[in-house]
Amino acid sequence: MIQKIKIIKILIIIFSLNLAFSANAQTVEEIIKGRKAMFSENYQNAKKISILLKSKRIEEAKPLMKKISDNYIKLLDYFPENTKEGFKTEALPSIWENKDEFNALMKKASDDMIKLAKAIDTAEDVRVVQKELMWSNCSACHSRFRAPH
Repeated sequence: MIQKIKIIKILIIIFSLNLAFSANAQTVEEIIKGRKAMFSENYQNAKKISILLKSKRIEEAKPLMKKISDNYIKLLDYFPENTKEGFKTEALPSIWENKDEFNALMKKASDDMIKLAKAIDTAEDVRVVQKELMWSNCSACHSRFRAPH
């Protein structure tokens, strides 16, 4: 009888752990849609930053730069092997073939957004700094790792 109780307890623990793991695990669809949403949010925020900087509203632009930076770091976890295809992903196989290079670009883009937030205070031409530290990262990644759209 004691043996049966132990087995039942072990099975309950295993079932509970499996259920907890399943609840936290994201599906391929959720991962692909999540990364697309973060990239879209970054683009929308980048456009807002351009408008704010053009209007000399530098302090309002800085939190958006931080958000973009944070998203790039989060995106490092949004390209597991099982998300190469499906759900209208525009990610190219080169991401997985050159994972270190892709991750380095994401990290550089994140770091550059923080640099941009600091550089705009003293920049003579904000557009030049913005192009160098923000838009050039978008272009570098899109040209190598995203399907033309």
